[in-house]
Amino acid sequence: MELISSNKTFGGHLNKYRHASSVVACEMTFSVFLPAQADVGVRLPVLYWLAGLTGNEDTFVQKAGALRVAADLGLIIVAPDTSPRGSEVPDSAPEEWAWGQSAGFYVNATEKPWSDHYNMYDYVVNELPGLIDRHFPTSGRCGISGHSMGGHGALVCALRNPQKYLSISAFEPICNPARTPWGIQAFSGYLGADRQSWLSWDASELLASCQSNLSILVEFGGADEYLDEELKPCTLLGAISNSRCELEIRVRQGYDHSHYFIASFIEDHLRYHYKKLVSSTL
Repeated sequence: MELISSNKTFGGHLNKYRHASSVVACEMTFSVFLPAQADVGVRLPVLYWLAGLTGNEDTFVQKAGALRVAADLGLIIVAPDTSPRGSEVPDSAPEEWAWGQSAGFYVNATEKPWSDHYNMYDYVVNELPGLIDRHFPTSGRCGISGHSMGGHGALVCALRNPQKYLSISAFEPICNPARTPWGIQAFSGYLGADRQSWLSWDASELLASCQSNLSILVEFGGADEYLDEELKPCTLLGAISNSRCELEIRVRQGYDHSHYFIASFIEDHLRYHYKKLVSSTL
């Protein structure tokens, strides 16, 4: 790993790294917040945060106001980029901003040329955690969360790996991408024309069939302009009746899709994650 930058904040350090990824076949960057407890060798739980459309490894750590609380709790935060990048990586047309570079949708692409690089699911679930656990004082306990496209990614990663993540939450996730404009555009490119194959990357479909006792917290803004067409929280409510999971959905009236909403309630989520990460049985 190459250290790109390091800033001391709230007694800890916010570091940005670059590394060569074999999974996405290009260089990737990610941010890590290490609380002060990490400096004295204490092994700490990790929260993986997945950013939304057009985001990157800086978006959450700079905009969400999460680091003060993470420092207080002793919680490592890892924020990867949202897609592979570089001149060798294929991209969508500029007007198709909801997929391509900065919008990897946290799936493993099956269609050429995307499948050579767009394997963000394997990167987030396997390669990146392996790197984090080798280089930082982690306790082996991790949770996952994210916003919008990243909320979709967090739910999909957790529902496909129910034993891996001890805490799960999402802000304004795309709940049913197989049936929404953003999702249809991205899935058509990454996964091809067979819509049945899309369902294994759809949070509502995965929730409906999940037979693990997962506890999931999901938060929406009541004034979110994307709520009905792109996010579709009603599909999660419909799916939970067939699942063994426990789902808590909160709707905050007057809040929109921005990071102002996340910043208003991120402390609730971090404390929710920390409680589960330190008390759950592996």
